[in-house]
Amino acid sequence: MNTLDKKIKQSFPDESVIKIPRNYSVFAGKNLPSFIKDFLIKRYTDNYGNLDRNGVLKFLEDHIPSKDNDLKNRLRTHREEVTVLTRFIVETDLKNDKLLFSIPDLGIKSSEGRIPDHVAKRNKELKDGELWGVVTLVYQPPADREKGFVELVNYKAFKPYKVDLEYFKAARKEFSTTEWIDLLIRSMEYNPDGFESLSQKMMFLSRILIFIEPRLNMIELAPKGTGKSYIFGNLSKYGWMISGGKVTRAKLFYDMTKKSMGAITLYDFVTMDEIQTITFSDSAEIQAALKSYLEFGYTTVANVKLVSQAGLIIMGNISLTKDKKPIRLKYFSELPETFKESALLDRFHGFIEGWKLPRINEDLKINGWTLNVEYFSEIIHELRDKPIYSAIVSDLLEVPAKADTRDTTAVKRIATAYLKLLFPNVNDTSEIDKEDFKNYCLIPAIEKRQIIRRQIHLIDEEFSDEMPDIKLK
Repeated sequence: MNTLDKKIKQSFPDESVIKIPRNYSVFAGKNLPSFIKDFLIKRYTDNYGNLDRNGVLKFLEDHIPSKDNDLKNRLRTHREEVTVLTRFIVETDLKNDKLLFSIPDLGIKSSEGRIPDHVAKRNKELKDGELWGVVTLVYQPPADREKGFVELVNYKAFKPYKVDLEYFKAARKEFSTTEWIDLLIRSMEYNPDGFESLSQKMMFLSRILIFIEPRLNMIELAPKGTGKSYIFGNLSKYGWMISGGKVTRAKLFYDMTKKSMGAITLYDFVTMDEIQTITFSDSAEIQAALKSYLEFGYTTVANVKLVSQAGLIIMGNISLTKDKKPIRLKYFSELPETFKESALLDRFHGFIEGWKLPRINEDLKINGWTLNVEYFSEIIHELRDKPIYSAIVSDLLEVPAKADTRDTTAVKRIATAYLKLLFPNVNDTSEIDKEDFKNYCLIPAIEKRQIIRRQIHLIDEEFSDEMPDIKLK
């Protein structure tokens, strides 16, 4: 156990977990997100890292059945009341005045699942979208003209940790900035010792900026194998990821037929992964809706005004030379046509040069103490709506009178995200070292916005490639 291990365990005795690769092999064959795995490892591991494998396996068998499990048979034939920890999707059916649910991993379709009104009223979280929780299911047989269905009779949100931000902020003071960066990387399930430099670590951390800052819009292009999909698909239940396939305005914003909200309104952030393989069924409509939303935080579909704080990140691959540099000067040339318009691209705040990150290798696998993923994801979710950080950033910066508004917004928003992530303990400008803020928050923010501006200029010379001189007061 090294110094960082000891500090993590001492500062976060209940919120930390020891991650040893051999322990996680117990989940082989189970498609579970990291926050569920960590919850179980923490529950069944002693202080010395010894895992009760039989305990985990029994929990998996009893409460996280697989799709080939005889769940439907237990419900229908044996009339069992079954309790499971699972991912499920809630959908409002206005036409028939019903609240439906589906459990894709267990083969229960929305046409087969129903949530009674008294359960929905008791649990305000049961609204359209994807949820994780402990649900109790029973089977209701056909009656009169109504078909049989599975009923969700009880629900408990999967929130094993009570988040105390003040406790988290106080613990931050026990770590140096470089130690804290390493803790954050461990909390993303990677080994900080596997990175070549501090700048590479900072680049890696930039992937979770949209987790922590509302309405932050980013683009990352990277070669295959750098772990970008894993980060967005496993670390938080508050995000929604699209990996290839077809995207419609209905899925993203509002479904006029079902009168149901789209992903942008339901999550903290939306990730469009493998952007080159995504097709847009109504490209012009999506582009128009995105322009409005990315600029103002709202858009209108069929006279319905949709307001949200969700961020958007689009991720794709990029062709590199043998020296691992982009083949093309124009980075966005490989994006779908929908995302090649300068006016739309200008609404993205920053660009992540994913080719500067290492490919996933054995050295990058976490092996030691770290924050439990579920705790970590709840913390950064809670930090999203704390306005003190953006106020501190505004107080620290001097912005030229003629500065482009989008550039200013982008720099401030990215810098605020870094401030929350790296210095969550600060309450006013006197508590942050100005050089630290400049090096860890301001400069990275300017660099990421600068890339967007240069790339837009290459597409459309109407846009200048010069950034305003935003600096510390």
